[in-house]
Amino acid sequence: YEPTISKKDYERLTFNNNETEKIESTTPNVVTKKQVFMDFYNDWKNVRYKMGGSSRTGIDCSGFIQKAFKEKFDLSMPRTTVMQSQVGKEIDKSQLLSGDLVFFKTGDDINHVGIYLEDGLFVHASTKIGVTISELSNSYFSKSYWKAQRIID
Repeated sequence: YEPTISKKDYERLTFNNNETEKIESTTPNVVTKKQVFMDFYNDWKNVRYKMGGSSRTGIDCSGFIQKAFKEKFDLSMPRTTVMQSQVGKEIDKSQLLSGDLVFFKTGDDINHVGIYLEDGLFVHASTKIGVTISELSNSYFSKSYWKAQRIID
């Protein structure tokens, strides 16, 4: 079970953008990392999960990460979750910032990855409901949390 966030939390996340850290995206405007990833989420929300998928007909978690960083920052990411977990700099969960990758060990050889937004929320391609936003504090994710990597400073 992987619940999505409430409409109220989604609106707060989408419309109450108080983050002061700014970055240059591939667009000429200066925007926050959170907004860049929220825009990407809005383009992909509800696309169904498909193992090995990387298109709007179905995408998996590592494919979602690969597309997000390529389309928004022109960064080439590895295709698998394990390889993505080795990119960037490992950080403590208490240091999470928008754009950091959050990793989960969901089974013996199964891993999951998402992009941290802020306030304990992250965007990912869920095996149950497709591209969505979830809470790190959800019991499923808090039990399986593995590590975080900072890709963009």
